Formats: sequence, structure tokens, C-alpha cells
Amino acid sequence: MLAVLSVEIRKLNRSLAAVLAVVAPSLIAVFGFFMVLRSTEPRPWEMWMISAIGIWSYFMLPMSVTALTALVAHMEHGPKSWDHLRSLPLPRWRLYAAKAVMVLAVVAIMSVLTLVLTWGAVMLAATIKPDLTPTGPFELGRYAATMGKVFLAAILMVAIQLWTALRFASFVPALVVGIGGTFFSVVATSAKQGVFFPWQMPVNMLATEAWRVNTALGLGCGLGLVVLALAVAHLSRREVL
Repeated sequence: MLAVLSVEIRKLNRSLAAVLAVVAPSLIAVFGFFMVLRSTEPRPWEMWMISAIGIWSYFMLPMSVTALTALVAHMEHGPKSWDHLRSLPLPRWRLYAAKAVMVLAVVAIMSVLTLVLTWGAVMLAATIKPDLTPTGPFELGRYAATMGKVFLAAILMVAIQLWTALRFASFVPALVVGIGGTFFSVVATSAKQGVFFPWQMPVNMLATEAWRVNTALGLGCGLGLVVLALAVAHLSRREVL
């Protein structure tokens, strides 16, 4: 398994995954930078950091997962290398499990970068305009815990996207699922039923109602791991269409 993961890492290094992993969090940081400069008075750290987590979980995370899973799948679909990979003398499930692990690892890195780059952007803006230096304590533990919950709640969405992207050779089904899921998540933001919708589960980690947080976290993480296992088992027994 370690050998398969090592190969996947080398593949990602030669792809646009690294660019995506940096660009998506950077866009949030740039937005925060200019928002600080536009302020007329200093705001608390909580406002800037929670806002960044909100933007990430609400829109940038779903779109990044859509692009990332399509990219990871296309590395095999493009050169039509599945036949070669599936003929190797190792269990097929390892091929798909390795891709799932790598996708989750990249999403985790992007989540961390969102916090780090946002902090750096706010500090840079405060250096340019010292009178706008954020007030209040910088509660890194709290922000990290919230982002961690967002990541765990997103596992179900990642599982669905990756399953679709690996199942079909064409990237269209995966894009349709990702864009459609993000669209309905945006237009149905205030719906109470959104807590059961995979694309809304991450942003529900910022909800004030405990039941929404617990429900979305439990379904997103618990059911997400189950769906990932089912996806690996299903894909290892079927051919790509």
C-alpha cells in the first residue's frame, strides 16, 4: 500500500494538483486582504478567520473537490492506463484506496493553507494600515478545530465526487455532479433540510444550533467513510465506462 501511495504522490507532483492546492486557499486570503484594507475600523480576529472558513466550506471547498477529483481521475482516464494498472499483481482495491487517501490529504492541506494564508493576508494588511490591526485574541485552537470539523463533514461529498470521477472515463458526469451540488447548496442555503445534503454539511459546522453541527458532522464523516469503502469495493470489481 505504501508503494501505491508513493506512486500516487509522484503522479500528483507532476499534475496541476499542487497548483490547485495553493490557488484555491490563496483566493480566499486575497479576498480577506482587500476586505481588511476596505475596513474603516479594526475588526476582531474571529470575524476574519471565521469568514475565511465560511467561504472555504460554502463555495471554494465544493468547487475544489470537484476539480481535484476530476484531475485525479483524468490522470488514468486520459492516457487510458486503467487496463495496465488493473493487470498489476496487487489487489485492485489498493489502487482506488490510494487515490481516496491522496484526495483527502490534498483537501486537508488546502484546509490548513486557508487558515495560514488568511492569517498572513490579514497581518500584511494590518502592516500596511496599522490602525486596522485586528482586535481580540487569535484563537488558533478554535479555528483549527472548526476547520477540522469542516474537513470531516466534507468526506461524504468527497466520496461521492471521487466515486463518480473514477467510475466514468468522461469528466462530464463528475463536473455535473459537482456543479449541480454546489448550485443547490447555494440556492438552498437557509433550508433546514440542507443539513442532510452532502454539499451543505461542511458549512453547517458554523451553525449556531448544536443539532445541525452534530447531525452534519456525523453524517458527513460517518456515512462518508462508509461510502468511500463502498466506492473502493465497487470500483475494484467493475470496468470504467
